[in-house]
Amino acid sequence: MKPVIVSADDSVMTTPEPGLRRQVMATSDPMMVVRHRMDAGWKGARHAHPHEQVVYVLSGAIRLVVGEEPFDLRAGDSIMVPGGVEHEASASEASEVLDVFTPARDDYR
Repeated sequence: MKPVIVSADDSVMTTPEPGLRRQVMATSDPMMVVRHRMDAGWKGARHAHPHEQVVYVLSGAIRLVVGEEPFDLRAGDSIMVPGGVEHEASASEASEVLDVFTPARDDYR
């Protein structure tokens, strides 16, 4: 597989729901990097997926509830969400995160 550079170009970000923008970055079948930008006050729906997920906060502040346990994360913090565990995120201020999923999410391609 030949390496491909994916530019962090805001113009290619999608809006899967109000207050959330998404850009699929580097990806392969076993792994996917996804950039998310959240508006202040955004709250995502509680959900689960079979993929393991690493969340790395680039800027801002988010609250991630994994199972029933809340975690407050700021720029530079990271956390791993096990596959199959219900979780939800919200942003108390404008925030940007990188999510790494394994395996890659077909629903994001």
